[in-house]
Amino acid sequence: METPVFGHAAVAAPHHLACETGQRILVQGGNAIEAMIAMAATIGVVYPHNNSLGGDGFWLVTDTRRQVRAIQACGPAGAGATIRAYRDLGHDEIPSRGALAALTVPGAIGGWQVAADMARAFGGRLPLPVLLEDAIRHARDGFPVSPSQGRVEPREFEELRAASGFAAQFMADGKPLAPGERLLQPALAGLLDQLGHAGLDDFYRGDAAREIAADLDRAGSFVTRDDLRCYQARLREPLSLPLPGVTLFNLPPPSQGISTLIILGLLDRLAIRRAGSFEHIHGLVEASKRATAVRNRILADPVMMTADPAAFLAPAFLEREAVAISMSRAAPGPLPGPPGDTVWMGAVDDQGIAVSYIQSIFWDFGSGTVLPKTGLLMQNRGMAFSLDPRSLRALAPGRLPFHTLNPAMAHFSDGRLMPFGTMGGDAQPQILAQVFSRYRLGEGVADAIDAPRFVFKRDSTSRHPILFMESRFDDALYGALERAGHPIDIGAAYADEFGHSGALVRHARDGRIEAMHDPRADGGASGL
Repeated sequence: METPVFGHAAVAAPHHLACETGQRILVQGGNAIEAMIAMAATIGVVYPHNNSLGGDGFWLVTDTRRQVRAIQACGPAGAGATIRAYRDLGHDEIPSRGALAALTVPGAIGGWQVAADMARAFGGRLPLPVLLEDAIRHARDGFPVSPSQGRVEPREFEELRAASGFAAQFMADGKPLAPGERLLQPALAGLLDQLGHAGLDDFYRGDAAREIAADLDRAGSFVTRDDLRCYQARLREPLSLPLPGVTLFNLPPPSQGISTLIILGLLDRLAIRRAGSFEHIHGLVEASKRATAVRNRILADPVMMTADPAAFLAPAFLEREAVAISMSRAAPGPLPGPPGDTVWMGAVDDQGIAVSYIQSIFWDFGSGTVLPKTGLLMQNRGMAFSLDPRSLRALAPGRLPFHTLNPAMAHFSDGRLMPFGTMGGDAQPQILAQVFSRYRLGEGVADAIDAPRFVFKRDSTSRHPILFMESRFDDALYGALERAGHPIDIGAAYADEFGHSGALVRHARDGRIEAMHDPRADGGASGL
């Protein structure tokens, strides 16, 4: 498959309208960070089943000096979100839908704010109303529902339909909107217009914050006006993993970025030679099991963690783990977590600024709670908390939930820059490792993204772990994996369950950029 190539700058996104927004900003002289802020606003309007302004975001940015910066834009549990409060309401676990699922502060807008400051430091001059222009228009005038949104079969649908404001916004005649039907979000357009004129800080400390807090209170959420007022997205030091010829970067906890790095560190030590071979797929699965076991054992809000993530990226640890992998037999694995819905987008400009960004509301349509004054669809990321006070991830006000989001970046020793990422919830590290390892083993960007995938996941009936694979692998490979002890289920040729991934590669020698987004989604790549 031919990879689209651009001469100066490029963007990639899972929806064509977000691509168009990013390209428009680049044409108007914006840098990659400004393009991503504008794309984040547009995708938050046109892909509501996978993300919204009421969710969280994680950024990796390579600047003009090839320094990598991480923005952690995830919100904490609200002041009223206590274990006792949920127990008193009769819950043994946090509900998946409704106001009680909307228990964390939306962090995405705070991340846009930090990114905007960064963009200005590198010459960005476009005003905020210009960056938000497309998002406002699509929310106000409407747009056709995407095929991806139309394919969604929401989990716990009755609870979702009952969530405050959901049916009025996303259903018609008792059914979810079908592909091609027009979706209008006038209240959300008003919120974006307000932010464009008053500034992004208004979301947390201005008139918008007042309306959001009042609606959350009426809905029964545990997030308060003070929770909004106190929120700030944070710059963090990214995790890094040096491998021969390349250094990989990802987000620190509470993101599961460490899982992606562990998988790729282990795969490097298994000396795989051919993409798509039994050794490649088996090695990825076994490495994913070991990375997931580490993640499940140590990962939580950083203030609760006792383990140092860097210790699990040290050569001695990775070598011990790699030696423990049998290249002929499947080992027992930890039970994978639930799937999630997310968007990954990338951007690279002619200065060499590269952005890898994920924005999410966790499950499809998040909590389902739509705030009437602002049209804000609230996430249900707080489901990652436990109501067991002994758990490392125990719920408490101000605590950050565990996050599946982990945008990735690679710096090659020959000067190439590669932002890459995927949606896929718990399986994101597996999908990222498949895409990157195929590219590193010699496949082109488009071929690495188009190639058939697997996810090691929970079987929907038995709840046991299975290896779920697309139907495009060679029949001999399925047989070899089964003989090695992998329980296999075969799905469709291209399916949302295997993630919407993307990547861009900027070549240092001539500045050209290869860019691709997943054929499983509704977008692509655009550029100059």
